[in-house]
Amino acid sequence: MNVEQVYQLVNTTVSEIMGESVIVQEDLSNIVDVGREIISTNNLDNYVKKLVNHIGKVIFDDRVYKGSVPSVLRDSWEYGSILEKITADIPEAKENESWNLVDGQTYNQDVFHQPQVSAKFFNNRVTFEVPVSFTELQVKESFSNREQLNGFLSMIFNAVEKAMTIRLDNLVMRAINNMTAETLLDDLFDEANNTLDLTKTGTKAINLLALYNANYAEEQLEPGSAILNPDFIRFASYVISLYKDRMSKISTLFNVGRKERFTPASDLTTVLLSDFSSAVDVFLQSDVFNKELTSLPKHETVPYWQGSGTEYAFYDVSKIHVKTSSKKEVEVSGILGVMFDVNAVGVANLDRRVTTHYNAKAEFYTNYYKMDAGYYNDLNENFVVFFIG
Repeated sequence: MNVEQVYQLVNTTVSEIMGESVIVQEDLSNIVDVGREIISTNNLDNYVKKLVNHIGKVIFDDRVYKGSVPSVLRDSWEYGSILEKITADIPEAKENESWNLVDGQTYNQDVFHQPQVSAKFFNNRVTFEVPVSFTELQVKESFSNREQLNGFLSMIFNAVEKAMTIRLDNLVMRAINNMTAETLLDDLFDEANNTLDLTKTGTKAINLLALYNANYAEEQLEPGSAILNPDFIRFASYVISLYKDRMSKISTLFNVGRKERFTPASDLTTVLLSDFSSAVDVFLQSDVFNKELTSLPKHETVPYWQGSGTEYAFYDVSKIHVKTSSKKEVEVSGILGVMFDVNAVGVANLDRRVTTHYNAKAEFYTNYYKMDAGYYNDLNENFVVFFIG
């Protein structure tokens, strides 16, 4: 074991914390052990210089990763593959002739009035697998007992679970991102220029900054500064809260398919970007007495929609850049949140399983961790996007 003398350094640290000297550069290269992949040859005792140091304790980095994506997982089924969704259109009202009777008039009651029913079929599924091989005989020489060996294998199992969870989370977010992009396209696509017009606002793609600048702002804000402006945050929170009630009333305004839909509070999912949700807490909620009057609707948060970038900059975490299911490219930054019906976005028939193959010649076995799921967007269901642009 390598042992360093550090009396000079500890004397310096005392003088620094006592205020007896200015802060100086400290050489920590021989203080903090950052670990090595392979043990070097200096791991001998400090007495006879012949005895090899033994491993005194083994720990495994075996922390469980649970993920944190919005709640869009639906039920599963064993037989069949198609998800069929049947809806009925709202019938038109007719004249009530009971209050307009005419002498000698015949009233026909034998007309067949067929209900207007439609069905949507979702039959796409995605799949992937994570293969990992295991041995037991070959790694026994590296551990002192079976408990350590089991801990090592458990760590590998956990690493696989983390790999599966991360990928499942990412696919869930892609289902939301595709629905976001389709909604933006429907409201804001400029046919003449073949691009999104992010300066305007729609009925389900709500440009909070455009509304604020046009109606309430004393000074025009830019997207980069809006997220930290208390007046804008207050306005944005007010508008988002309105849509909880607006979507609860039946309307054709809040879905791409222009269908008569309503979303009660119990079936409403709200997902907000953490940057915006935290800004509301800090800049709005922290200095008011009646917080329930200024609070956002019940919501889940995500740290980013697609990725963090290299610095977690607002431009990156609020951005999506996708080619949608309709084959159109959408690149938009400044998305603050989405609000949607439980039937608009879903992950259905999730099937996770493990198959195993043993190689008798080389004495190892391989587990194939597999996952199938159907990710769907129903453009006939309510979905609203809030952004700044």
